[in-house]
Amino acid sequence: MRFTHLFTKTRKEVPADEAARNAELLIRAGFVFKEMAGVYTFLPLGLRVLNKVEAIIRDEMNKAGGIEMRTSVLQSKDVWERTDRWSDDVVDNWFKTKLKTGGEVGLSFTNEEAYSNILTQYVSSYKDLPIYPYDFKSIFRNEARSKSGMLRGREFYWKALYSFSKTDAEHTEFYEKMKAAYRSVFDRVGIGHRTYLTFASGGSFSKFSHEFQAVTPAGEDTIYLDEQSGIAVNKEVHADEVLAELGLQRDALVERTAIEVGNIFSLGTRFSVPFGLEYQDEHGSAQPVIMGSYGIGLSRLIGAVVEILSDEKGIVWPQAIAPFTYHLVVLGEKREEGDKLYTDLVAAGAEVLYDDRPDKSAGEKFADADLIGCPVRLTLGGKTEAGKVEYKLRTERESRLIAVSELR
Repeated sequence: MRFTHLFTKTRKEVPADEAARNAELLIRAGFVFKEMAGVYTFLPLGLRVLNKVEAIIRDEMNKAGGIEMRTSVLQSKDVWERTDRWSDDVVDNWFKTKLKTGGEVGLSFTNEEAYSNILTQYVSSYKDLPIYPYDFKSIFRNEARSKSGMLRGREFYWKALYSFSKTDAEHTEFYEKMKAAYRSVFDRVGIGHRTYLTFASGGSFSKFSHEFQAVTPAGEDTIYLDEQSGIAVNKEVHADEVLAELGLQRDALVERTAIEVGNIFSLGTRFSVPFGLEYQDEHGSAQPVIMGSYGIGLSRLIGAVVEILSDEKGIVWPQAIAPFTYHLVVLGEKREEGDKLYTDLVAAGAEVLYDDRPDKSAGEKFADADLIGCPVRLTLGGKTEAGKVEYKLRTERESRLIAVSELR
């Protein structure tokens, strides 16, 4: 992509109404546009990142046995009344609206009821299970506060997978698969080294649920981490009996601030029984389906990556989710040479953001490259030898000359 074709522009100033560093950098670099508190539009650069994160998550879900679909955003009041979650006294962050033909609908804030209702049409026998459907969609939550940029949204993009199993053993086997799949997701997006499996209360469904908490001062959660084992507990389960059960020593735990970047829950039959979601077992007896829930907020995850990996100059994208691999900068009289290098790299399958702006200085172009944060900056300047290009990693201070033929 050429800069001259990219309608967005970088900004030097910090948005006055934005306190979160992740959103500040994403807005300044032209990845997102702030519509209002907790609501962001993904601009062309941001959409490229979002699509790459989505592709990684889709790959891991599919490898674990997931099957993708797409549920509706508008949610039926009747469906949600079956689990008593339509009432504002039970769930206070619904966005609701009225139909012109009469009646109320809600904008989806989670998907348990929606999936249970759908699956009643397709599950009747033990032969129909297990099923692991998932989807990517926009979710809406009427949050009282949205001051953390991409980390707490009123509208955000997420992935939710729900498991439908015959037995506790079958459920547990898949639950462990999802632990591993989530670890792979966070490794691939570049924050696995800072993300810890964190034990949390399982409520009425199981003894524990599990959060994946990424350590950063920008986080809203407090966890207690055993750095040797890589296991953590969140604040609400930081009790002696829990630590003893997990084999953790209180004195060995360190308190850390973290961002929850994913969670997995055992749901038991909480959302299957109200819908009559059951199957006939091998003996002809009716059994309730056992469920689990596995969520990741993609926009939140992108915000967490920015918070954790950025530096004083701007964003530092990992290769796997960077909008482009190369940020090509052309200075002086090298425009013709830059055009050819850009064309050749794109033809070879490389992802290139080409700063072909004729009216910007070297300093401005380099500052924008650092702010946008692509993994590699390539520079063609007046002193660059023919057939060579200045090569600089975003994570390093020094550059070096390499032959153009070495680029892929």
